Amino acid sequence: PKLNLRVCHSRPLPVARRPVPAPLSMSVARKDSYNITLMPGDGIGPEIMTATVKVLEAAAKKHGISFAFTEAPIGGVALDLTGEPFPASSLATCKAADSILLACIGGPKWDALPRASRPESGLLALRKELGLFANLRPATVMRQLVEASTLKREVVEGVDIMVVRELTGDVYFGTPKGIEVDEATGMRKGFSNMIYYENEVRRIAKVAFEIARKRDKRVCSVDKANVLDVSQLWRDVVIETHKEEFSDIELSHMYVDNAAMQLIRWPKQFDTIVTGNMFGDILSDEASMLVGSLGMLPSASLGDGSGPGVFEPVHGSAPDIAGQDKANPIANVLSAAMMLRYDLDQPEAAETLEKAVDKVLDAGFRTGDIFSEGMTMVGCIEMGEKLVEAVNSA
Repeated sequence: PKLNLRVCHSRPLPVARRPVPAPLSMSVARKDSYNITLMPGDGIGPEIMTATVKVLEAAAKKHGISFAFTEAPIGGVALDLTGEPFPASSLATCKAADSILLACIGGPKWDALPRASRPESGLLALRKELGLFANLRPATVMRQLVEASTLKREVVEGVDIMVVRELTGDVYFGTPKGIEVDEATGMRKGFSNMIYYENEVRRIAKVAFEIARKRDKRVCSVDKANVLDVSQLWRDVVIETHKEEFSDIELSHMYVDNAAMQLIRWPKQFDTIVTGNMFGDILSDEASMLVGSLGMLPSASLGDGSGPGVFEPVHGSAPDIAGQDKANPIANVLSAAMMLRYDLDQPEAAETLEKAVDKVLDAGFRTGDIFSEGMTMVGCIEMGEKLVEAVNSA
């Protein structure tokens, strides 16, 4: 599917002035050469990025295209270099790119810093500055890795879910927020504002329905409308959008607590899930464990196509194994495949990367996080080499 979405405002206009959501489109037209910003980040990030770049270069050679890579710091490494988690120089580099490939950020080294100075604030700033409001997280159980899941084979075999998460609204961005002393009681209180504007809900619903049209034509919208007013608005707008433009899609609704349970009980009931920022953050991580390892799952963060998207693995920076050649680069490679498909209009090259992953897994090669008896254990470097060989032999 041809997806890439961007908003023009970090917060939406008032409802009376709601802009018409932009149509789905590529970030750039198909061409022979692309400028890619690499953001290796922290922890295992540099290792998996190095492996991924080699795989991308092999695919580029096979398909007659080329990449010009430019690195930009984000997260903890940016804090160490500049004192900011997302410096202006990195933003400028990102805006000048055709697409952005990000590995992972964060680590205990920076956990004690004020919230605004933590690595995660850099990621939030990146999404806000680039207007990336749609996060796509596929959770597909590969046939070679059914046994890697902690759930029974009959529960996870054949699972293929796309979680569509809204990225720029909700409690993560709502204001007012903070921690202050209550004048009446003298006690500290913390507060955040869970807020959605109508147009924010409408545009992410459109993304989910468009994706579902290319899948099994089923969307489950997840909210907490029995308790939260903001979720009632969410449900109302999703229903309106469905009725107006997407009546060919089957729409269902589920409360978030039930959805969390159903994802474990019988995940095959889901095809496309659409939900808000916080619920999506939680549910997409839960869905990822159906696959058996976070090291296998890519994601895409997209805007309206007027600028680059950001493609990154779902997993964190894993500082406990950083520098030990134990990381799994597959999620980052599959994120690069999503970049090729959604941002760069190179679906053939994307398929080459995906088939390479399939071939290497068929051959029995596994990093530690997905290892099982009878397989061949490899490190990050060797896994990258095997993927390059698979691309070259395709």
